Amino acid sequence: MKVSREWLQRYFEKPLPDAEKLADALTFHAFEIESVEKDILDVKVTPNRGHDCLSHRGIAKELSAIVNVPMKGDPLRMEVSLTPTTNEVSVSIDETQLCPRYIAGLIRGVKVGPSPHWLRNFLESIGQQSINNIVDAANFVMFSLGQPLHAFDAGQLSKKEGYAIGVRRAKVGEKLLALDEKEYVLAENMLVITDRHAEAAIGIAGVKGGKPTGISETTTDIIIESANFDGVSTRKSASALKLRTDASSRYEQVISPDLCAYGMRAVADLILELAGGEIAGFVDEYPTKPERTAVSATIASINGILGSALTDADVGNALQRLDLRFTRSDDAFVVEPPFERLDLAIPEDIAEEVGRIVGYDTIKPSELPPLSKKPEINPDFFAAERAREDLIAKGYSEVCTSVFAEKGERVVANKVDGVKPYLRATLVDGLTDALERNRRIKDILGLNDVKLFEIGAVWKGGKETTMLGTADEKGVREELLEKVYRGDASIQLGYEELPLSSAERYQPFSKYPFIVRDIAMWVSAGTEEEDVLDLIRKNAGELLVKSHLFDQFEKGERMSLAFRLVFQSFDRTLTDFDANERMESMSAALKAKGFEIR
Repeated sequence: MKVSREWLQRYFEKPLPDAEKLADALTFHAFEIESVEKDILDVKVTPNRGHDCLSHRGIAKELSAIVNVPMKGDPLRMEVSLTPTTNEVSVSIDETQLCPRYIAGLIRGVKVGPSPHWLRNFLESIGQQSINNIVDAANFVMFSLGQPLHAFDAGQLSKKEGYAIGVRRAKVGEKLLALDEKEYVLAENMLVITDRHAEAAIGIAGVKGGKPTGISETTTDIIIESANFDGVSTRKSASALKLRTDASSRYEQVISPDLCAYGMRAVADLILELAGGEIAGFVDEYPTKPERTAVSATIASINGILGSALTDADVGNALQRLDLRFTRSDDAFVVEPPFERLDLAIPEDIAEEVGRIVGYDTIKPSELPPLSKKPEINPDFFAAERAREDLIAKGYSEVCTSVFAEKGERVVANKVDGVKPYLRATLVDGLTDALERNRRIKDILGLNDVKLFEIGAVWKGGKETTMLGTADEKGVREELLEKVYRGDASIQLGYEELPLSSAERYQPFSKYPFIVRDIAMWVSAGTEEEDVLDLIRKNAGELLVKSHLFDQFEKGERMSLAFRLVFQSFDRTLTDFDANERMESMSAALKAKGFEIR
């Protein structure tokens, strides 16, 4: 999430440190920072804090606690009033578990136009395009407080003794022309906002509004939406439609229904400031308010979790800086999480909050307590690790093939496709396929032989069993993993161990086909193969991507060396002419050295 230092400063009287220092403070106490550029921080908010920190206010709250600088006024700690109320708008929610709260605000007589310079600057600084004063006001409040908002043109809604907003699931085949001017076909599990008088969808709940009711220069009356939508439902809709938005990303993280009122009040006041008009009233459909539960943690449990030696004063100070109200009950801190902190539910959460504010770097390391008993070793894990180490040392590469097969004993309930509807009963089929695929490209891999192994589950004889399979030039074999290291397995692992190679430089594979050529020559005994290879590489050009010795023998005072050469381009398909031309160049250079080409 892009965060503006100047925007954050609005929450403080005292000047904030520069952006780099803010980034360091957040990195060591809260979130990873992707980048810092021109006073804009790209903050990687963790999923457990998406409830409250996908906003400038949320980040300001964190910084206030971390650098111990008080906010001049927290907008979420002030009294909020949704007055006056109105009967001109009604709200009907079909499934309150998917929409716990919906507030509609009717504002008449607005004048739509460009946003002022300060508002455009703030939005553009974090990569948002300015649209008009109404839409920009809604976006500004969302990025300030974290509550998504949307404005409908009331003049485009049906009115029968008032406006009627509905929240329901989409009908099969229902369509919506969205603000991005694309038409979306909706599935019946998607939640939509409707004009109930017209029985028409006017928005995809939590994702995108409809084009017909969008704000335009002719708009004079608007209905503002400040609602709370189920995170899972919103994510599924956005994913299915490939339409992830700033609003949907916030709902996906789950935010408190209580935030709706603060968002509505803030955007209504800002619209009056920017576009004029008059508030006709609000309607707040909030059938069931969530219960708030206090979280208790003792000083002993906090120190036990953190491995620290914090005092009561240390814990109390950290909680106060975080604005977490608490009372003392015996030796426990009983914390009442604010409505937006949905992540605070168990004692470990309180310990984490205290630890990160105190600073994990201030906690002195200590020895772990001795184990009460000898740890048990999982026999399958032990055997798998030992087999893996042995086989890799012998030049094998581990593969993981599909657990689905064309035949087997156990049918998969939710089939991936109709081709492989069973769970595999053997590793042999997958390893055989992997061996053949890799044999075809062994030259570009620089391998003389392909040697593979797999450790995995099979379903046979009514049970799940872990097997070890190997594949090489001797064939494909498998055996029970547990038998391999009891010494009664048929798989033989005693191949010659390969020497460790020096570090290599890795690069992507070319997508174009390669050409393989072999060259063999007589050289005088004692000639170093690396000297010959250097000569080959110097005269082969940049198209030579692999080269290695694959055969060698001596006859009298002469020695035969045979090299395998692989040519490939990263930008085109090579022809025989390309390879032949380079082979001729190499042959000429080798002959000039006195070598006899065979």
